[in-house]
Amino acid sequence: MVISGDKGLSPAARSQLEKEIENLRAQRAALAPQPGEQERTGDAADQADVIDRAEAAARLDRQIADLAAKMEHGGYGNSQLPDGTVVSLRFADGDEETFQVVTVPGEDADAITSDSPLGLALVGAKAGDEITYRTPRGDAKATVVKLTPPK
Repeated sequence: MVISGDKGLSPAARSQLEKEIENLRAQRAALAPQPGEQERTGDAADQADVIDRAEAAARLDRQIADLAAKMEHGGYGNSQLPDGTVVSLRFADGDEETFQVVTVPGEDADAITSDSPLGLALVGAKAGDEITYRTPRGDAKATVVKLTPPK
């Protein structure tokens, strides 16, 4: 697949997407029927296994298509912050933290995804704004100290 332009994705996000697609394709290939497997008629357990593998393959196909669409069209729209945005927040307990907005979650502990509840709550916010976002323990609030779009 050849993609023109960066579509708003950082090089790190683009690399992460490529790795994830490669991993999903390998998983998908492992689910493919082996030679001669389709000709065998087995018991109900064998048939159930074939159905389970087909459903898993379809799920992987959807994930691959979703990631390919991110590569093709970018990881965010008007309702999400661009990849690489840096935001400093002050939380209710007084702690202040700085995060980088990413499209694809990775191993960076100081990152938030653009489509997470916190990432979505930041859309349209500016310094001094209080935002509310949903967490597993209920709603939380933070104040935007600084929000810097990518260059």
